[in-house]
Amino acid sequence: MDKSMIKGIAVGGLAMVVLGASGVTGYRALTQPQTADVVAVKEITQTVTTPREVCEMVAVQRTAPVKDQNRIAGTVVGGLAGGLLGSAVGNGSGKTVATIAGAAAGGYAGNQVQKNMQQKDVITTSEQRCRTVQDKSQKLVGYDVTYRLDGKDAKVRTSFKPGDTLPVKDGQVVITPPADTKS
Repeated sequence: MDKSMIKGIAVGGLAMVVLGASGVTGYRALTQPQTADVVAVKEITQTVTTPREVCEMVAVQRTAPVKDQNRIAGTVVGGLAGGLLGSAVGNGSGKTVATIAGAAAGGYAGNQVQKNMQQKDVITTSEQRCRTVQDKSQKLVGYDVTYRLDGKDAKVRTSFKPGDTLPVKDGQVVITPPADTKS
C-alpha cells in the first residue's frame, strides 16, 4: 500500500468518527423534547393596601353661649311671681312673712328654671370630619405553573401566563416571557 492510500484511509476513518459523533449528538438533540406540557396554572396575588382620606359634613350640637351668666332674669321673675303668690296667703305679719318666703322660693325656682333652659339651649352647626380608610386590592404577581417533562411533574413560577406548553432548551424549561407576551 502506498502512502497516499494510507493517508486516505486515515482521513476517511477520522471523518467517519467525526460524522458519527455529530450524528449521535444531533440525534440526542432531535430526541430531546422541545416543549413541556402545562398541567396547571395558579395565579399568585398579593394584597395591596392603599390609604385614602374620606371627608364628610356632620351636624354638631353645642350649648349656646349664655347671655345671663348669673341668671338674674329668672331669679327676678321667679321672685316677683313667688312674692305675689305669697302675698295672697295669710293676713297681717304672716302676709309679710309669706310674701318674703314666696319671693325667696320663687327667686330660687326661677333661677333653676333659667339654668335648665340655658343648658338645653343648643346651636347646631356643620363641621367637616375626615378620617383615613384603607382600600385593599389584589395585585397579580405571577403564576405557579405545574408542567410535565419526560413523564415527570415539576413546578415553576413565571411572570407571565403560559399557554398549553413551555419551551424547553437543553433539557430545562425556559421561564423568560416570550417577546410578544405582556405580563
